[in-house]
Amino acid sequence: MNYDLQTLRGDVLGGITSAVVLLPMALAYGVVSGLGVIAGLYGAVAVGLFASLFWGTKALISGPTGPMAVAMAVVVGTYAENIIEAFTIVIVAGVIQILLGLIKMGRYVAYTPYSVISGFTSGVGVIIVLLQVLPFLGAPSPGGGTVGAIRAMPEAVGSVNFHALAIALVTLVVTVAWPTKLARALPPTLAALIVGTLMGVLWLKDAPLIGTVPTGFPDIIDTHTVLQHAIGSFQPALVLALLASINTLLMSLIADSLTRGTHNPNRELMGQGVGNIVSGLFGGMPGAGNIPATVVNARIGGRTPVSGVLCALVLMSLVLGLGEYVGEIPHAVLAGILMKVGWDIIDWRFITRIHRVQREHLVVMVITLGLTVFADLLSAIMLGLIVAALVSARQFEYLELDSVISAPLLDISFLADEEGEEDADEPDLDGMLALLGDDDEDDDGGSDPLDSMLALLGDDEEDEDAFDPFSARCGLVSFRG
Repeated sequence: MNYDLQTLRGDVLGGITSAVVLLPMALAYGVVSGLGVIAGLYGAVAVGLFASLFWGTKALISGPTGPMAVAMAVVVGTYAENIIEAFTIVIVAGVIQILLGLIKMGRYVAYTPYSVISGFTSGVGVIIVLLQVLPFLGAPSPGGGTVGAIRAMPEAVGSVNFHALAIALVTLVVTVAWPTKLARALPPTLAALIVGTLMGVLWLKDAPLIGTVPTGFPDIIDTHTVLQHAIGSFQPALVLALLASINTLLMSLIADSLTRGTHNPNRELMGQGVGNIVSGLFGGMPGAGNIPATVVNARIGGRTPVSGVLCALVLMSLVLGLGEYVGEIPHAVLAGILMKVGWDIIDWRFITRIHRVQREHLVVMVITLGLTVFADLLSAIMLGLIVAALVSARQFEYLELDSVISAPLLDISFLADEEGEEDADEPDLDGMLALLGDDDEDDDGGSDPLDSMLALLGDDEEDEDAFDPFSARCGLVSFRG
């Protein structure tokens, strides 16, 4: 492609603006993941930079996402006994993504049933909303995932921190009601982050804060320890890799529609894999294609992966220069932002059209959603895919029955009585032969089709006793000729 000054200008503006959009989301998703806000920032830089360098999808901005944050929270709470094991799982997930790209599995992600995707993403949205209820009220986040959050809600309601609640409400209102005319210059999430933080710093000072955040470049984790835990990390890493791959390649399709381009799915998977490996090595959370940042980048003018590289570099400069100020952000601010993000992730387009959706697809969606919220992500995706496959098989069966005429001639010959007369309850052979084009009135003396077929199968008087109906039905009777 021809890269001119106009394209460069669009990439620069798109990269800077998408970084502004991604910053508050990276902070919030870092909290959701259980790794802290700094892990969200490191992940945004590492995944965004290396995914763009592989030039897989034009205008795609990669970084922390809701599904990856929830998946990482499950990993931290269920599969990892310490922080090193958690980052090892992220690294192994990146390796799996590279392998998926090398064996060219990227093209098949587009065949994931929409009902499974809808159920999973809606479940992720529900999880984010439920997990943010307690910080919204000023209470600390408990362990135990969504079930633990639901159990802790009555106690949190009885001991509300009104400073935190006020900040969260204002943040949510700003995120929802921010004027469209101002959104191009100042995205709603960033405006909400600024307003909520100023409220906490200048006025409502009793709201819990994020606290101390590391500054500067992170140290690389011990690779020897990573290798020790790598084998046992395969199962959760596979889940992370599949989620990240599906999330990213679906976002790649959206980016293609915005830029009228085409992406290379396998190259994109390899870039995402390298990004997740680097993110895990430096203590960052896993990432994938980010919808809001990608849409903003494309609308501002970003047309090449250069915009993604610039976005990552801008975020890196913010991490190095503003890290000490991040600790002054109240948790309630991120809770208010995440409430809106979680609500938007829920597939309301599908839900509002339930009355028009086929029952089978609705069942797949509900099963996937329920398992995502109350079980685990692996069970949700695997069982959702299995049920969707069964539904598709059933639909194909009906399609064949509706469009194919079956004439089981062999069955009729096998079920005939000893005198060669057909049983009264058996299908009409003459009607079937008529469908096949055998008309006695137009017979010019040629052989009867049924006689010819039976002759091929060896059904003559000399060899009648040797004929085996079961072998014929299985296709095991040798043809004569």
